Amino acid sequence: MSTIEAAVSGSHAEGVLIDTAEIPGGGELRLLRHGRHFEIMFGGEQLMASWSYRSEQALATLALGGVSEHARVLIGGLGMGFTLAAARASLPPGATIVVAELVPKIVTWAKGVLRHLFGGSLEDIRVSVQVSDVHDVVVQQPARFDAILLDVDNGPDGLISLANERLYSEWGLRALRMALRPGGVLGVWSAYQDDSFTYRLCAAGFDVEEVSVDTEGGEDNPFHTIWLATADRSGHGLNEASAVEPWIEAAA
Repeated sequence: MSTIEAAVSGSHAEGVLIDTAEIPGGGELRLLRHGRHFEIMFGGEQLMASWSYRSEQALATLALGGVSEHARVLIGGLGMGFTLAAARASLPPGATIVVAELVPKIVTWAKGVLRHLFGGSLEDIRVSVQVSDVHDVVVQQPARFDAILLDVDNGPDGLISLANERLYSEWGLRALRMALRPGGVLGVWSAYQDDSFTYRLCAAGFDVEEVSVDTEGGEDNPFHTIWLATADRSGHGLNEASAVEPWIEAAA
């Protein structure tokens, strides 16, 4: 347990409930305050905490190191803004960032009670935030992005929303690859390792690197996982039909 986590657990251990948010499709998020810190919970699972964000920052810094002057970046999940802030710091002035956030209240919190965590991110002219499912953005804009960063769940599954499983299936990963320009990078954040997800990334045609990030910079702290998956620079090698989800294809 980190020093900050120990302090939080020793004071207002359960936290003070500030607000709740309905998740489209079912479920509820809770925003809790612990003194000067905040936490977003889904049931008994911690999704985000203002005292632990190194891996969320690393998602952006690791994925965006080699992007071009006019890079176009898609971030799936606004959260507490740590990935967005790191992306802003990593990107040149000519870049643009599109943030897709599924839960409307997350955007409301970002503009209100959590505004201090965002700094100037929401006022940056390079940034646009839209309330939408990142999956819908991906399938509507093929070969549009130089990088896509995903932190929409606790890992490559559908814990918060079953619909997220579309993104992390082989079909969803093929759609993500099609949404990237040749040589583009897909970065995926997870609270845990998942060998089967690494396999699915490779099967979808990505070159894959898996990185473990210490959550607090100390030997005894837990590690989060980031996948960096690069699309083939010579072209996608996929046609649009190959990325259509099987249940959509069957219904057509």
